[in-house]
Amino acid sequence: MKELTSVEELEQFLQENPEGILFKHSTTCPISREAHDEFMRYTEEGDTKPWAMIIVQNARPVSNEVAERFGVKHESPQVLYVKNGTVAWHASHWNITEKNLKQAIK
Repeated sequence: MKELTSVEELEQFLQENPEGILFKHSTTCPISREAHDEFMRYTEEGDTKPWAMIIVQNARPVSNEVAERFGVKHESPQVLYVKNGTVAWHASHWNITEKNLKQAIK
């Protein structure tokens, strides 16, 4: 897991991973805690795309850059599956489940 704390780190992650997952997480939101748990269960499968976490309280500029670059309104929690420079799938709040992640990201 990589935590992205700067726009430069976001750039590097996207350049190194033509397919990757961005997970926006709020450390103060109980819904985000649930989504985090679901996301971590998904990643424990071992056969996942590279992924990185953006903790919105610590990296607001990174979170804003993701929203602007991909044209997906910011929400937290939020998962974006990026493939070849575009968002192939995204979900937020209660839609972030291990099952939904497995179905959408293959």
